[in-house]
Amino acid sequence: MTEAINNNSIPEYEVLKQKYTPEEKILLKELRENLVDNAISSGETFQISEERLLNDIKNFLYSRLSLESDNISIDYLNNLSKKLLQNLIGYGQIDPLIHDDDLEEIMIIGVNKPVFVYHRQYGMMKTNILFKNEQELIELIDSIARQINRRIDQESPILDGRLLDGSRINATIPPVSADGPSLTIRKFKKDPLTIIDLIKSKTISVELAAFFWLCFDGLGVKSANAIISGGTSSGKTTTLNALTAFINPKERIITIEDTLELQIPHEHVIRMETRPSNTENRGELTMNDLVKNSLRQRPDRIIVGEVRANEAITLFTALNTGHSGFGTLHSNDARETITRLTNEPMSVPVIMISAIDFIIMQNRIYKADGVSFRRISEVAEVVGIEEGTVQLNKIFEWNPENDEIENVAVSSKTLTEISKLSGKSINELYEEISNRQIVLQHMLDYNIRSVGDVNNILEMYYENPRQVLNRIMGR
Repeated sequence: MTEAINNNSIPEYEVLKQKYTPEEKILLKELRENLVDNAISSGETFQISEERLLNDIKNFLYSRLSLESDNISIDYLNNLSKKLLQNLIGYGQIDPLIHDDDLEEIMIIGVNKPVFVYHRQYGMMKTNILFKNEQELIELIDSIARQINRRIDQESPILDGRLLDGSRINATIPPVSADGPSLTIRKFKKDPLTIIDLIKSKTISVELAAFFWLCFDGLGVKSANAIISGGTSSGKTTTLNALTAFINPKERIITIEDTLELQIPHEHVIRMETRPSNTENRGELTMNDLVKNSLRQRPDRIIVGEVRANEAITLFTALNTGHSGFGTLHSNDARETITRLTNEPMSVPVIMISAIDFIIMQNRIYKADGVSFRRISEVAEVVGIEEGTVQLNKIFEWNPENDEIENVAVSSKTLTEISKLSGKSINELYEEISNRQIVLQHMLDYNIRSVGDVNNILEMYYENPRQVLNRIMGR
């Protein structure tokens, strides 16, 4: 990829395309006709046996080319086999984009229009990839639909699901998309962002992270519940994923999502995913079905990927009966989050809202050059209900002037409750937050940021906090 910024255009993302000789194109066509169908394993997930297919390709090339020329080298045959394999099992023109971990989004908006991408560093970019005919694009969408055991046609012109690598996809065909087929792929980093990455990027501050660590752990007496709210692509799921590292490793976690996105860094996790109805309009499993079922599985923590409809009442019923949980929700501010929860289609009774301790607002802020950054813009605490109105206490707020997340709280209801239940004074809790801040700052200073490394240090702290602090401070 090369990046070029012009005054009158967005940055360009150049893809080095695979080139084939006329003879190689003929071979590729023959392979598609003769080998692919035989190389696909039976089963619901449409899995491809890459090793078997590569061997089939090699055998085909050895027999085919050795008859035509004595000047074909083994290295050429092996390299050509790998190139053809990638073409057969990959995603055609956009395959290089799928494998670029620096891309957040791949956007195909139609025929004879450039494919756009959203780069983690450069923002929106325009590629040199172009689909010249509608059939080529439809074949790509059909291929993806078969991989995930879904269909897309005139009766079902919308495809929503996830690729085998976890990327989220959405495709449309006419008549839904009037200008022709479209395809959007939201990619997730192979190496997930951790809480240390979010601190480094200033999405969250060390102080706020340490505060959340204590509240979500709850010292074993009261685990705080939270809703993370924000707009589309504001980073809600990434932040939720990172914050779950603060859940005590002894807890049993159940996640419920429309499309699996969460990568919870814990050993004891059950992941559940909704299922649409089949062609006979049967077999649908909704978010509400899965939330209800999770309550029969003795969860310590229920995490709902995106709260949208009647599953909200089931979730809040669980939270009001002693379970702990997280969820994400589309909203623009804390007050709007309450409004959305208590009105159709969620319709959570106002009296139940007090089961939530925190509403965490996350925003995506765009700069003039089109590049964006994400910030936790507000943390509001639910402190009670007066005359039917939920009362909120803002405890942290992002200051855009100095780009800092500032503690604006006079007191915290959550800390007060933990203090009463644990027998520790408020001052002792603030000292514990300070100690945890030291641990997080140490990981930040020494770039200890992988999922495994962060989890190891957090688990060591749970086992023997004094020993961890002494090692960090050189005692």
